[in-house]
Amino acid sequence: MRASLRTGLGVALLVGVAGATAGGAAMLLGAARPAPAALVAKVAAAPIARPSPQPVATPIAQSTPAPEAMVVRRVLDIDGPFTHGRWVWDEDGAPATGKLVVTIDLDAQVLSVFRDGYEIGAAVVLYGADWKPTPLGALKITQKDADHVSNLYGAPMPYMLRLTNDGISIHGSDVQEGAATHGCIGVPTAFAKKLFNAARLGDRVIITNGKRLQMGGAITA
Repeated sequence: MRASLRTGLGVALLVGVAGATAGGAAMLLGAARPAPAALVAKVAAAPIARPSPQPVATPIAQSTPAPEAMVVRRVLDIDGPFTHGRWVWDEDGAPATGKLVVTIDLDAQVLSVFRDGYEIGAAVVLYGADWKPTPLGALKITQKDADHVSNLYGAPMPYMLRLTNDGISIHGSDVQEGAATHGCIGVPTAFAKKLFNAARLGDRVIITNGKRLQMGGAITA
């Protein structure tokens, strides 16, 4: 794997993942115009008066934002190339509490942590090899185990945050260029500990491969 650079804002985000586990794409809402009432025939010399049908306003189609949308309000300023083993964690100026979203871009090899739209952490990651790829999509943290050991490979997975039932997770690793995982997201162990302490069960983790979002954009997955 090549060394990773935080290009542009360096924010790896998913915009409207179709069929994702959490969130969803926007829908267009509209109402069909009713058919006009049938005309009433005249009866002999005394026609029956009927009120004229009134026009019914049709709502203008509009996009409905995902219920869990979050707007990016800040990204961390990282000097120099963001290479394997590097990570930052800075909560200064960010809300002490709020919704947490983790985004991972496999193309940039970067994981970002957002609290209420403020990036508070970022790290270069390892991900799955070609024969055991990391899944894409919007997932949720379903288990936390600080001292987890893989029951498939017998390898330690410190500060594990489980994402799928078949073992895909975020966990502490020795992040070196050229290394890969069995589908998991590996981050430096010191960073994994901070993320473990900040994350809660049910928090969203959005994994993409080259999709990014600009400042002020909404995370809608």
